Amino acid sequence: MSSGPTLLIFKDFMIANTPVPTIAAPPPKLLDQVRAKVRLKHYSIRTETQYVHWVKRFIVFHGKRHPKDMGAAEVEAFLSHLAVDGNVATLNQNQAVSALLSLYRDVLGVDLPWMSEAVRAKRLARSPVVLT
Repeated sequence: MSSGPTLLIFKDFMIANTPVPTIAAPPPKLLDQVRAKVRLKHYSIRTETQYVHWVKRFIVFHGKRHPKDMGAAEVEAFLSHLAVDGNVATLNQNQAVSALLSLYRDVLGVDLPWMSEAVRAKRLARSPVVLT
């Protein structure tokens, strides 16, 4: 007699050619996709949080509509709102333009030619103050 382990095979319990059920993970949420794309570009964590902030403000401004359902008119209305009613600085408005450009181009995969030509706020040139 051999003293090795014995191997038992139960053929009755095997089911041949049956597909294994797979559970598909839900797609990531829009803001998580924005975070992932910004991290992929190696932007700073502060830029990431600000991009997410501007995308949230854009969505909330338009009644929580999905950005894929909006176009040039909605983006221009939001940017005008920032300049007139929001009273934001030019750098903040330019950051909002960059965030929305990144949202549409990188996350949603929508190439919007009008977006790259969007009018950006210009910084006022300050003349130096000379003490005499």
